[in-house]
Amino acid sequence: MNRNFTRRRAIQTISSSFGSLALAAMAGQTRAEQINNPLAARKTHFPATAKHVIVLSMDGAPSHVDTFDYKPSLQKNNGKTGASDRGSKLMASQWKFNQHGDSGHWISSLFPNLSRQADELCMLKGMHCDQPSHRQATQAAHTGSAQFIRPSLGAWSVYGLGTENSDLPGFVALGKGTGVNFGSAFLPAAYQATPVNTNVVGGAGSGARGRRGQSSSAESVANIRNSILDAQAQRTQLDLLKQLNNAKLKRDVHQPQVEGITQSFELAYRMQTSMPQLMDLSGESQRTKAMYGVGEPATDSFGTQCLVARRMVEAGVRFVELSQGSWDHHSGLKEGMETQCQLIDKPIAGLLADLKQRDMLKDTLIVWGGEFGRTPHVTNGTGRGHNNKGYTTWMAGGGVKGGFSYGATDEFGYEAIDGRMHTHDWHATILHLLGLDHEKLTYRHAGRDFRLTDIGGKVATDILS
Repeated sequence: MNRNFTRRRAIQTISSSFGSLALAAMAGQTRAEQINNPLAARKTHFPATAKHVIVLSMDGAPSHVDTFDYKPSLQKNNGKTGASDRGSKLMASQWKFNQHGDSGHWISSLFPNLSRQADELCMLKGMHCDQPSHRQATQAAHTGSAQFIRPSLGAWSVYGLGTENSDLPGFVALGKGTGVNFGSAFLPAAYQATPVNTNVVGGAGSGARGRRGQSSSAESVANIRNSILDAQAQRTQLDLLKQLNNAKLKRDVHQPQVEGITQSFELAYRMQTSMPQLMDLSGESQRTKAMYGVGEPATDSFGTQCLVARRMVEAGVRFVELSQGSWDHHSGLKEGMETQCQLIDKPIAGLLADLKQRDMLKDTLIVWGGEFGRTPHVTNGTGRGHNNKGYTTWMAGGGVKGGFSYGATDEFGYEAIDGRMHTHDWHATILHLLGLDHEKLTYRHAGRDFRLTDIGGKVATDILS
């Protein structure tokens, strides 16, 4: 026995122990709350201007000099050898550019419908990235890293903000949504994208059945339907699984895989009711469907994605991404661009108009762009090569200046020379609009704090309204 253990030391020790127990209890309670509801809405770092994000991803890299970056010098010097093209000939755009709206945005004739929404668009013409190859640049555009597996922009957004509807995922990818570009990496699994197949939504076309004859839009999410157990039996089963999983968590303290499974089961159970209702477009007016091009051969697929995206954010989903591929025009530029732009022009214009008339555009950020741009010079006789040194993306709504142009490339469109915006800057700006400080939005992993923007990123304050 320690004879020097005085009454005063005993009281100090016991008091300290009580404090430790209280702290442990508080930590345990916080941990339990995180486990039980990881998608709960959370406070922003500062007032946000955007509550939701819809990303329109143009996979394959559309040509900026044929869409939104008008270059008179390129038109004048068609066929000549440019200064930065290593002996290749410059190729003028094959489409006429005109100024549109009060803003005077230069937009090519490839976008007759979108051009009517010119005053909603904030053009980012000084974009650049590090990687000239599709896979790496696409990964960096989604996760901030071309080399390592990192959480996606959507995952970071939901991790920082949670969501407004506990019966739906916080992050939805329409048409695709698996792999590194949509994952949560070291973040909890609840923040990864849920892939949704819009090809089977009910009421999209002329009838209440999907275009592939599916009887229910529940099939839009893989494995959402339980064909064996009814709702009451499922609830009993889930409660038992939850008890077993929580017992394991108490023993192991931290098991992200177990937590992810528990959360996915619970969310899937709730989604059985909410998702079919959300995906059923039969209640939408014919006028609204026509606005998006739903039911028209060329625009039905992407138009349906855009309409479902609007319904998603309207229901409280935090982050939605939809994509349209086949923009990699090393040859056949004219035919390829005309085909691709026809698929997206009316649906995107419809999305912007619909959000605006519902008073949703002010707090819904729309982001359009590919992984990089295309060269001003010709490749393979009829196409354009990869260009990561300068290209255009645009944003609309959510607190950005509509009818505003930020940054510029050189006279031919080779390289960003003004208002340069790296991928990290782009991500920092999107998070800022959501009320999140990209330097404070971190997650402890492998001994250090990680963030979406790594050690870079600067908010483009000039584009904020």
